[in-house]
Amino acid sequence: MSILFAIDSNTEETIVSASQKGSNKINFIERVKRSDNEVLFNAVVTLTSITNAANFDIKIFNAMDKVCQLIYSKYKETV
Repeated sequence: MSILFAIDSNTEETIVSASQKGSNKINFIERVKRSDNEVLFNAVVTLTSITNAANFDIKIFNAMDKVCQLIYSKYKETV
């Protein structure tokens, strides 16, 4: 299972979803308000900016994705 992240800039929330490897189906998990986890929000903003970079680097993307995964898992331990 892969955890996926997106930003809803209108509501200032991190959208967390999951997808089985090899599947096109994405399952919504939750929305995390920016005020509930500012660090996760900012990390996902950075992850998104990496994907939009003209010189996209998959290694940097994967490293930042791991950071987002870690922040989210730590957040889930506390709620």
